[in-house]
Amino acid sequence: MMTLDKFEEATEVVRKVTLRTKLIFSDYFSECTGNKVYLKPENMQFTGAYKVRGAYYKVSTLSKEERKKGLITASAGNHAQGVAYAAKLYKAKAIIVMPTTTPLIKVNRTKSYGAEVILYGDVYDEACTYANELAKEHGYTFIHPFNDETVSIGQGSIAMEIFKDLPTVDIILVPVGGGGLLAGIATLVKSLNPNIKVIGVEPKGANCMQQSLEAGHVVTLANIETIADGTAVKTPGDVIFPYIQEHVDGIITIDDKELIVTFLDMIENHKMVVENSGLLTVAALKHLDCKNKKIVSILSGGNMDIITVSSIVQHGLIQRGRVFTMSVLLPDRPGELSRVAELISEKQGNIIRLDHNQFVSINRNSAVELTITMETFGHEHKDEIVKAFFDKGYNPKIIQPNKVY
Repeated sequence: MMTLDKFEEATEVVRKVTLRTKLIFSDYFSECTGNKVYLKPENMQFTGAYKVRGAYYKVSTLSKEERKKGLITASAGNHAQGVAYAAKLYKAKAIIVMPTTTPLIKVNRTKSYGAEVILYGDVYDEACTYANELAKEHGYTFIHPFNDETVSIGQGSIAMEIFKDLPTVDIILVPVGGGGLLAGIATLVKSLNPNIKVIGVEPKGANCMQQSLEAGHVVTLANIETIADGTAVKTPGDVIFPYIQEHVDGIITIDDKELIVTFLDMIENHKMVVENSGLLTVAALKHLDCKNKKIVSILSGGNMDIITVSSIVQHGLIQRGRVFTMSVLLPDRPGELSRVAELISEKQGNIIRLDHNQFVSINRNSAVELTITMETFGHEHKDEIVKAFFDKGYNPKIIQPNKVY
């Protein structure tokens, strides 16, 4: 059972291997929402995520014999690093099964702690099934990433730190994958102050917890699709599910598009890299129907590879209207290109790329297709530039690029 004594014990144990991630007050998100918003930056942990808390606490409770057998787990990345790090400290063998879609940075960092990494399956659930098979075949000690009360208690140490920093907190927003973090935090919070609301946040494309709570029992999704790979889980934990049923006040689901623009907000206003699963709680702020409340958003991790960062930034700029592409047909005569450039300059647009095609038509009056990708201040500025082209007699066509050059 998850008791207060156990949470206090876990908090002391995990203190040996974790950073004290103090709450950060966010002027930007507070102003946007009309609440007092605080960020719990678990993306700043040694392993880049909160998962080391539950993993280390679990390993600390195992017997020497259990550790000697070797430790095995399945993970989309962050729990993998937590188990690998704990195994290294206890000088135990670690085998980690990860989905083939796991970002390279998570694979490499897991290996850097001395763990053996096996890539298997397209999603976490397939990797977990295989890890269990290996555990039975070789006698390894299996450490579940979320469906384990001891692991969940270790994750709950986050709530203990939140209380120390902000005892008057009103709402705590928690990312949800399989439910281990949510169960631990909600159980501890409600035992200390039942008036505090604990709300889980999960991707719309992987809302297994929301559907399970609505059904009244654990539900397995037929498929999942989300860029939040750390919370891409088909089936929540049945062991920790009763704690969530009893203590959680609600679930908010977030569309992937919201995560993309939230990533930009976090980079520009807090200079922090937070992975998509960790951004769920920040994106959820706008979904809350309240004002003047003290809200803590848990940023669960920050392990993102550079290619993913680049892609999200590009798509975010497009969504915000900060970058767009349009095409115009020009007469094939000297000076037309300079006139277009001058018009864009007058409207303070910034040209990123030009594609000048003289062979789209044999009509010399509209023989040149000019495709322009430019940077703007946002949708209003973008519309102003497009209108200026119409006013000058051009007929611009908006193109949404797949990438920014």
